[in-house]
Amino acid sequence: MAWEGVIKTYFDYLPVSEKTPIITLKEGNTPLVPADRLARHINKGLKIFLKYEGLNPTGSFKDRGMTMAISKAIEEGSCAVMCASTGNTSASAAAYSARSGLKCFVLIPHKSIALGKLSQALIHGADVLAVQGNFDDTLKVVRYITSNYPVTLVNSINPNRIEGQKTGAFEIVDVLGKAPDYHAIPVGNAGNITAYWKGYREYHEAGKISSLPRMIGFQAAGSAPIVLGKVVEDPKTIATAIKIGNPASWESAEAAARDSGGMIQMVTDEEIIEAYKILAQTEGVFVEPASAASVAGVIKYAKESYFDDSKGKTVVCVLTGHGLKDPDRAIQTVGNPEVIENDPMKVVERLGLKK
Repeated sequence: MAWEGVIKTYFDYLPVSEKTPIITLKEGNTPLVPADRLARHINKGLKIFLKYEGLNPTGSFKDRGMTMAISKAIEEGSCAVMCASTGNTSASAAAYSARSGLKCFVLIPHKSIALGKLSQALIHGADVLAVQGNFDDTLKVVRYITSNYPVTLVNSINPNRIEGQKTGAFEIVDVLGKAPDYHAIPVGNAGNITAYWKGYREYHEAGKISSLPRMIGFQAAGSAPIVLGKVVEDPKTIATAIKIGNPASWESAEAAARDSGGMIQMVTDEEIIEAYKILAQTEGVFVEPASAASVAGVIKYAKESYFDDSKGKTVVCVLTGHGLKDPDRAIQTVGNPEVIENDPMKVVERLGLKK
Protein backbone atom coordinates (compact mmCIF):
# COMPACT_ATOMS: atom_id res chain seq x y z
CA MET A 1 0.00 0.00 0.00
CA ALA A 2 1.13 3.56 -0.71
CA TRP A 3 2.33 5.54 2.30
CA GLU A 4 -0.38 7.98 3.42
CA GLY A 5 1.55 10.18 5.86
CA VAL A 6 1.85 9.94 9.63
CA ILE A 7 -1.70 10.93 10.57
CA LYS A 8 -3.45 8.26 8.53
CA THR A 9 -0.83 5.64 9.39
CA TYR A 10 -0.97 6.25 13.15
CA PHE A 11 -4.51 7.62 13.33
CA ASP A 12 -5.44 5.61 16.45
CA TYR A 13 -2.51 7.05 18.41
CA LEU A 14 -3.19 10.70 17.58
CA PRO A 15 -5.74 13.27 18.84
CA VAL A 16 -7.68 13.33 15.55
CA SER A 17 -11.10 12.24 14.39
CA GLU A 18 -12.90 11.65 11.12
CA LYS A 19 -13.70 15.39 11.20
CA THR A 20 -10.03 16.39 11.18
CA PRO A 21 -8.98 17.73 7.75
CA ILE A 22 -5.65 16.00 7.12
CA ILE A 23 -3.05 18.31 5.59
CA THR A 24 -0.18 16.13 4.50
CA LEU A 25 2.83 16.03 2.20
CA LYS A 26 3.20 12.28 2.88
CA GLU A 27 5.73 12.94 5.63
CA GLY A 28 7.27 10.15 7.68
CA ASN A 29 8.34 6.67 6.60
CA THR A 30 11.95 7.86 6.66
CA PRO A 31 14.66 5.19 6.39
CA LEU A 32 16.34 3.53 9.35
CA VAL A 33 19.81 3.10 7.88
CA PRO A 34 22.23 0.51 9.35
CA ALA A 35 25.53 2.26 10.09
CA ASP A 36 28.01 -0.62 10.11
CA ARG A 37 31.07 1.44 9.22
CA LEU A 38 30.24 3.99 11.92
CA ALA A 39 29.83 1.12 14.40
CA ARG A 40 33.26 -0.24 13.45
CA HIS A 41 34.72 3.25 13.88
CA ILE A 42 33.33 3.38 17.42
CA ASN A 43 34.39 -0.23 18.01
CA LYS A 44 32.23 -1.02 21.04
CA GLY A 45 30.19 -3.86 19.60
CA LEU A 46 27.14 -1.64 19.17
CA LYS A 47 24.54 -2.02 16.42
CA ILE A 48 23.94 1.50 15.16
CA PHE A 49 21.05 2.73 13.03
CA LEU A 50 20.47 6.21 11.60
CA LYS A 51 16.90 7.55 11.56
CA TYR A 52 17.34 9.83 8.55
CA GLU A 53 14.71 12.51 9.07
CA GLY A 54 16.28 14.71 6.42
CA LEU A 55 14.25 12.73 3.87
CA ASN A 56 10.96 14.23 5.03
CA PRO A 57 9.26 16.52 2.46
CA THR A 58 10.85 19.78 3.60
CA GLY A 59 14.07 18.08 4.67
CA SER A 60 13.62 17.80 8.44
CA PHE A 61 11.76 16.05 11.25
CA LYS A 62 9.58 19.14 11.73
CA ASP A 63 7.16 17.86 9.08
CA ARG A 64 5.91 15.14 11.44
CA GLY A 65 4.68 17.73 13.91
CA MET A 66 3.62 20.28 11.34
CA THR A 67 1.13 17.99 9.58
CA MET A 68 -0.62 17.69 12.96
CA ALA A 69 -0.31 21.37 13.91
CA ILE A 70 -1.68 22.63 10.61
CA SER A 71 -4.42 19.99 10.38
CA LYS A 72 -5.64 20.86 13.87
CA ALA A 73 -5.38 24.60 13.16
CA ILE A 74 -7.68 24.14 10.16
CA GLU A 75 -10.05 21.98 12.22
CA GLU A 76 -10.23 24.71 14.87
CA GLY A 77 -11.04 27.40 12.30
CA SER A 78 -7.72 29.22 12.30
CA CYS A 79 -6.90 31.56 9.41
CA ALA A 80 -3.22 32.14 10.18
CA VAL A 81 -0.27 30.52 11.95
CA MET A 82 2.98 31.87 13.32
CA CYS A 83 6.31 30.48 14.46
CA ALA A 84 9.71 31.55 15.68
CA SER A 85 12.42 29.57 13.99
CA THR A 86 16.12 28.94 13.51
CA GLY A 87 15.11 27.56 10.12
CA ASN A 88 13.53 24.11 9.93
CA THR A 89 10.27 25.02 11.66
CA SER A 90 9.84 27.98 9.33
CA ALA A 91 10.39 25.85 6.23
CA SER A 92 7.90 23.25 7.41
CA ALA A 93 5.28 25.73 8.63
CA ALA A 94 5.47 27.64 5.35
CA ALA A 95 5.12 24.49 3.21
CA TYR A 96 2.18 23.02 5.13
CA SER A 97 0.49 26.41 5.32
CA ALA A 98 0.81 26.75 1.56
CA ARG A 99 -0.69 23.28 1.18
CA SER A 100 -3.65 24.22 3.39
CA GLY A 101 -4.23 27.81 2.30
CA LEU A 102 -3.40 29.29 5.70
CA LYS A 103 -1.49 32.52 6.06
CA CYS A 104 1.92 31.89 7.61
CA PHE A 105 3.95 34.41 9.62
CA VAL A 106 7.57 33.53 10.40
CA LEU A 107 9.92 35.35 12.76
CA ILE A 108 13.59 34.42 12.57
CA PRO A 109 16.53 35.68 14.65
CA HIS A 110 18.51 38.13 12.54
CA LYS A 111 21.60 36.55 10.91
CA SER A 112 21.08 33.21 12.68
CA ILE A 113 19.49 31.07 9.98
CA ALA A 114 21.06 28.99 7.23
CA LEU A 115 20.16 30.27 3.77
CA GLY A 116 18.87 26.87 2.64
CA LYS A 117 16.15 27.04 5.27
CA LEU A 118 15.35 30.71 4.73
CA SER A 119 14.92 30.09 1.01
CA GLN A 120 12.27 27.45 1.76
CA ALA A 121 10.19 29.72 3.97
CA LEU A 122 10.35 32.50 1.39
CA ILE A 123 9.52 30.40 -1.69
CA HIS A 124 6.51 28.86 0.06
CA GLY A 125 5.09 32.36 0.48
CA ALA A 126 5.45 32.93 4.21
CA ASP A 127 5.61 36.49 5.53
CA VAL A 128 9.12 36.40 7.04
CA LEU A 129 10.57 38.98 9.42
CA ALA A 130 14.09 38.91 10.87
CA VAL A 131 13.98 40.04 14.50
CA GLN A 132 16.95 41.59 16.25
CA GLY A 133 18.01 39.16 18.97
CA ASN A 134 18.35 35.40 19.33
CA PHE A 135 15.79 32.61 18.99
CA ASP A 136 14.60 32.95 22.57
CA ASP A 137 13.93 36.68 22.07
CA THR A 138 12.05 35.87 18.88
CA LEU A 139 9.92 33.19 20.54
CA LYS A 140 8.89 35.67 23.25
CA VAL A 141 7.50 37.95 20.53
CA VAL A 142 5.63 35.05 18.90
CA ARG A 143 4.15 33.93 22.21
CA TYR A 144 2.91 37.44 22.93
CA ILE A 145 1.32 37.86 19.51
CA THR A 146 -0.34 34.44 19.43
CA SER A 147 -1.70 34.99 22.96
CA ASN A 148 -3.29 38.31 22.04
CA TYR A 149 -4.26 37.98 18.38
CA PRO A 150 -6.19 35.34 16.36
CA VAL A 151 -3.08 33.54 15.15
CA THR A 152 -2.16 29.92 15.98
CA LEU A 153 1.30 29.24 17.37
CA VAL A 154 2.96 26.25 15.65
CA ASN A 155 6.22 25.98 17.56
CA SER A 156 6.68 22.81 19.61
CA ILE A 157 4.96 24.53 22.55
CA ASN A 158 1.88 23.54 20.57
CA PRO A 159 1.08 20.02 21.89
CA ASN A 160 -0.06 18.90 18.44
CA ARG A 161 3.54 19.24 17.26
CA ILE A 162 4.71 16.77 19.90
CA GLU A 163 1.91 14.40 18.94
CA GLY A 164 3.05 14.30 15.34
CA GLN A 165 6.73 14.02 16.16
CA LYS A 166 6.21 11.00 18.43
CA THR A 167 5.42 8.95 15.31
CA GLY A 168 9.16 8.71 14.66
CA ALA A 169 9.39 6.37 17.65
CA PHE A 170 6.55 4.25 16.24
CA GLU A 171 8.39 3.87 12.93
CA ILE A 172 11.63 2.82 14.61
CA VAL A 173 9.83 0.10 16.55
CA ASP A 174 7.87 -1.01 13.49
CA VAL A 175 11.14 -1.55 11.60
CA LEU A 176 13.26 -3.04 14.39
CA GLY A 177 10.45 -5.10 15.90
CA LYS A 178 11.45 -3.74 19.31
CA ALA A 179 12.64 -0.56 20.99
CA PRO A 180 16.34 0.22 20.66
CA ASP A 181 18.47 -0.02 23.78
CA TYR A 182 19.63 3.58 23.36
CA HIS A 183 18.02 6.45 21.48
CA ALA A 184 20.46 9.30 20.70
CA ILE A 185 19.07 12.67 19.63
CA PRO A 186 20.12 16.32 19.24
CA VAL A 187 18.54 18.68 21.77
CA GLY A 188 17.71 22.29 20.97
CA ASN A 189 14.24 23.46 21.93
CA ALA A 190 13.85 19.92 23.35
CA GLY A 191 10.50 19.08 21.79
CA ASN A 192 11.86 16.13 19.82
CA ILE A 193 13.36 14.18 22.73
CA THR A 194 10.07 14.81 24.54
CA ALA A 195 8.10 13.51 21.57
CA TYR A 196 10.14 10.36 20.98
CA TRP A 197 9.94 9.40 24.65
CA LYS A 198 6.16 9.91 24.53
CA GLY A 199 5.94 7.68 21.47
CA TYR A 200 7.96 4.88 23.03
CA ARG A 201 5.89 5.02 26.22
CA GLU A 202 2.62 4.87 24.28
CA TYR A 203 3.78 1.83 22.29
CA HIS A 204 4.88 0.22 25.56
CA GLU A 205 1.48 0.87 27.15
CA ALA A 206 -0.19 -0.60 24.07
CA GLY A 207 1.89 -3.77 24.41
CA LYS A 208 3.83 -3.16 21.20
CA ILE A 209 7.18 -3.30 22.99
CA SER A 210 8.32 -4.95 26.21
CA SER A 211 11.11 -2.51 27.08
CA LEU A 212 11.95 1.17 26.72
CA PRO A 213 15.17 2.79 25.44
CA ARG A 214 17.52 5.02 27.34
CA MET A 215 17.09 8.51 25.92
CA ILE A 216 20.47 10.19 25.43
CA GLY A 217 20.26 13.77 24.22
CA PHE A 218 23.08 16.07 23.16
CA GLN A 219 23.25 19.84 23.18
CA ALA A 220 25.97 21.98 21.59
CA ALA A 221 28.49 23.08 24.22
CA GLY A 222 27.96 26.77 23.46
CA SER A 223 24.21 26.32 23.73
CA ALA A 224 23.68 23.83 26.55
CA PRO A 225 21.27 25.30 29.10
CA ILE A 226 19.89 21.93 30.23
CA VAL A 227 23.37 20.54 30.86
CA LEU A 228 24.52 23.72 32.61
CA GLY A 229 21.29 24.06 34.58
CA LYS A 230 20.77 27.69 33.60
CA VAL A 231 19.57 29.79 30.68
CA VAL A 232 22.30 30.66 28.18
CA GLU A 233 21.68 34.30 27.31
CA ASP A 234 23.92 34.36 24.23
CA PRO A 235 24.08 30.83 22.78
CA LYS A 236 26.85 30.14 20.28
CA THR A 237 27.30 27.15 17.96
CA ILE A 238 27.73 26.37 14.29
CA ALA A 239 24.77 23.99 14.70
CA THR A 240 22.14 26.69 14.20
CA ALA A 241 19.18 24.31 14.51
CA ILE A 242 19.99 23.72 18.19
CA LYS A 243 21.26 27.22 18.96
CA ILE A 244 18.70 27.81 21.71
CA GLY A 245 19.48 29.14 25.17
CA ASN A 246 16.14 28.56 26.91
CA PRO A 247 14.36 25.46 25.55
CA ALA A 248 10.57 25.52 25.57
CA SER A 249 10.41 21.81 26.48
CA TRP A 250 13.19 21.92 29.08
CA GLU A 251 11.33 20.13 31.89
CA SER A 252 9.89 17.37 29.72
CA ALA A 253 13.30 16.75 28.15
CA GLU A 254 14.87 16.35 31.58
CA ALA A 255 12.04 14.00 32.52
CA ALA A 256 12.63 11.89 29.39
CA ALA A 257 16.30 11.48 30.22
CA ARG A 258 15.70 10.85 33.91
CA ASP A 259 12.74 8.48 33.58
CA SER A 260 14.45 6.43 30.86
CA GLY A 261 17.73 6.10 32.77
CA GLY A 262 19.47 8.14 30.09
CA MET A 263 21.15 11.54 30.08
CA ILE A 264 21.44 14.92 28.41
CA GLN A 265 25.04 15.98 27.79
CA MET A 266 26.90 18.32 25.46
CA VAL A 267 29.31 18.06 22.55
CA THR A 268 31.61 20.72 21.16
CA ASP A 269 31.34 22.25 17.70
CA GLU A 270 34.55 20.43 16.81
CA GLU A 271 33.00 17.10 17.82
CA ILE A 272 29.86 17.91 15.85
CA ILE A 273 31.84 18.74 12.70
CA GLU A 274 33.91 15.56 13.03
CA ALA A 275 30.73 13.45 13.27
CA TYR A 276 29.24 15.44 10.37
CA LYS A 277 32.20 14.47 8.18
CA ILE A 278 32.24 10.85 9.37
CA LEU A 279 28.57 10.42 8.46
CA ALA A 280 29.08 11.86 5.00
CA GLN A 281 32.36 10.11 4.24
CA THR A 282 31.79 6.67 5.77
CA GLU A 283 28.01 6.17 5.53
CA GLY A 284 27.10 8.42 2.59
CA VAL A 285 24.59 10.30 4.73
CA PHE A 286 24.62 14.10 4.40
CA VAL A 287 23.06 15.98 7.31
CA GLU A 288 22.99 19.50 8.62
CA PRO A 289 25.47 20.07 11.48
CA ALA A 290 22.91 19.97 14.31
CA SER A 291 21.83 16.49 13.19
CA ALA A 292 25.34 15.19 13.75
CA ALA A 293 25.15 16.05 17.47
CA SER A 294 23.51 12.69 18.16
CA VAL A 295 26.36 10.80 16.48
CA ALA A 296 28.98 13.08 18.03
CA GLY A 297 27.54 12.24 21.44
CA VAL A 298 27.62 8.50 20.81
CA ILE A 299 31.23 8.69 19.60
CA LYS A 300 32.26 10.82 22.59
CA TYR A 301 30.59 8.73 25.27
CA ALA A 302 31.72 5.47 23.72
CA LYS A 303 35.26 6.72 24.29
CA GLU A 304 34.31 7.51 27.89
CA SER A 305 33.08 3.92 28.39
CA TYR A 306 29.38 4.78 28.65
CA PHE A 307 28.58 1.79 26.41
CA ASP A 308 31.19 -0.65 27.74
CA ASP A 309 28.62 -3.14 29.06
CA SER A 310 26.52 -2.86 25.92
CA LYS A 311 28.08 -5.21 23.35
CA GLY A 312 25.39 -6.20 20.86
CA LYS A 313 23.04 -3.48 22.05
CA THR A 314 21.16 -1.30 19.57
CA VAL A 315 21.58 2.46 19.27
CA VAL A 316 19.35 4.62 17.05
CA CYS A 317 20.74 8.07 16.23
CA VAL A 318 18.17 10.55 14.98
CA LEU A 319 19.49 12.73 12.15
CA THR A 320 17.09 15.65 12.21
CA GLY A 321 17.76 17.52 8.96
CA HIS A 322 19.27 17.17 5.49
CA GLY A 323 22.72 18.55 4.68
CA LEU A 324 21.36 20.73 1.88
CA LYS A 325 19.73 22.85 4.57
CA ASP A 326 23.17 24.39 5.12
CA PRO A 327 25.39 23.75 2.06
CA ASP A 328 27.71 26.61 2.92
CA ARG A 329 28.84 24.74 6.04
CA ALA A 330 29.82 21.72 3.95
CA ILE A 331 31.98 23.85 1.64
CA GLN A 332 33.56 25.65 4.60
CA THR A 333 34.34 22.29 6.20
CA VAL A 334 36.06 20.60 3.26
CA GLY A 335 36.98 23.50 0.94
CA ASN A 336 36.24 24.44 -2.67
CA PRO A 337 37.27 22.19 -5.58
CA GLU A 338 40.80 22.58 -6.90
CA VAL A 339 41.00 24.30 -10.31
CA ILE A 340 43.06 22.55 -13.00
CA GLU A 341 43.88 23.04 -16.67
CA ASN A 342 41.56 21.60 -19.34
CA ASP A 343 44.04 18.87 -20.23
CA PRO A 344 43.28 15.15 -19.69
CA MET A 345 46.91 14.30 -18.96
CA LYS A 346 47.12 17.03 -16.32
CA VAL A 347 44.03 15.52 -14.70
CA VAL A 348 45.51 12.00 -14.87
CA GLU A 349 48.76 13.26 -13.33
CA ARG A 350 46.94 15.12 -10.56
CA LEU A 351 44.84 12.04 -9.71
CA GLY A 352 47.83 9.72 -9.76
CA LEU A 353 46.23 7.31 -12.23
CA LYS A 354 48.26 4.60 -13.94
CA LYS A 355 47.33 2.25 -16.80
